[in-house]
Amino acid sequence: MPPVSPPSEQPELFRSALVNLVDHRHPLVRLAGLIDWGRFATAFGPLYREGVGRPGLPTRLMVGLHLIKHMDGLSDDAVCARFLDSPYVQLFCGETHFQHALPLDRSSMSRWRKRIGAERLELLLAETLAAAERAGAAEPKHFERVTIDTTVQPKAVTHPTDSKLIHRGVEILGRLARRHGVALRQSYTRVSTHARREVARLIHRGRHREAERKVSRMRTWLGRLTRDIARKIAGAAEAVRSAFALPLERIGQLLRQRRDDRGREKIYALHAPEVECIGKGKARTRFEFGCKVSLATTNRPAPGGQFVIGARSLPGNPFDGHTLAAQIAQTERITGIPVERAYVDRGYRGHDADKQRVFVSGQKCGVTPTIRREIRRRAGIKPVIGHMKEDGHLGRNFLAGASGDAINLVLAAAGHNLRLLRAWLIRLLAFLLSLLAISAPEPTPPSAQLAAR
Repeated sequence: MPPVSPPSEQPELFRSALVNLVDHRHPLVRLAGLIDWGRFATAFGPLYREGVGRPGLPTRLMVGLHLIKHMDGLSDDAVCARFLDSPYVQLFCGETHFQHALPLDRSSMSRWRKRIGAERLELLLAETLAAAERAGAAEPKHFERVTIDTTVQPKAVTHPTDSKLIHRGVEILGRLARRHGVALRQSYTRVSTHARREVARLIHRGRHREAERKVSRMRTWLGRLTRDIARKIAGAAEAVRSAFALPLERIGQLLRQRRDDRGREKIYALHAPEVECIGKGKARTRFEFGCKVSLATTNRPAPGGQFVIGARSLPGNPFDGHTLAAQIAQTERITGIPVERAYVDRGYRGHDADKQRVFVSGQKCGVTPTIRREIRRRAGIKPVIGHMKEDGHLGRNFLAGASGDAINLVLAAAGHNLRLLRAWLIRLLAFLLSLLAISAPEPTPPSAQLAAR
């Protein structure tokens, strides 16, 4: 059923309302007043079915928890713990009185994200920009000229090695066989564990040829195990065959792939087959494992900082130039303002967008002094990406699947904008207080008061 709006509670005798307890100069209180919460309820309401199931959790509660989570870089468990500790977080999430128990289970946040989806969660990013306009931290003219770049959103997976993936396949098949009562000729769990340690020891000592032989032997064991299971579940029930279908398919792809394969999809994590190996030419990190993403920020400096106005995940590691037109279209959809000029690096040469309004770094033709200054500001997107990775969740994505990549990216962008907006409100309050201190008359010293008498 659709979420039920909490009724406006009457004043209670033994409990004070949160608005009477908190400091109204606190950034979260001021942020809550800048955001149009009814916009989310109107947009997400059609996703629920009337008369089916119990009422959903309040939309403001779920939106507020996700904004706090990505603004401060917290996990689902941590943001739920902060909800219980902080009256400011509860007021931000729409509570009227202090709550001593969680109104939701932590898993409800995962289910809510899947229900809403990445495309509709762009509304959170759009509302952070609208709140920045209401606070005076940005103006519509700042969204006309944008900087666009791509980066990698790493997945929460360990560094993939052949021995590790093969051993993981042995563990998965052994666990499934025990769960469904499939009697194996040999599980290979003990010998695979020992062989994986041996491979690590041999590589550490520089004996790579012996390590390759060990890995080849482990691959043989995993092949025997898959064939043994395939024979024994051939006549089993449909439920057993369906339980083994996906793991056997992924492990079969793992057994077929080789290190030197080019232009072929590889498995880098058995639980996350969407993970890709992407090289961005970094000296410290030669390869990153995750998903390529595209980000658009303001090029013109706004009073509140450099806001993120577009974010798209790019599964399949496409060429940067082939993603530019779609990124500009998404930016215009989120802000509602046509992009006048877009600035990109040389990796976008040969792009598919309108060449009259896209300027590549190092371009000479059609460049005026104003455009030249804006091209030099293109590199300002790099610190934004760094802050999103260090302060937010862009640096390590824990959400499952390709949809999780897109959802995490959009929420990380919204969290970055809220961090800028919170800092802007703090600076604005400090400026106003300093003006009041300057305009206030100086107190007369006691000695002067006695002399006047």
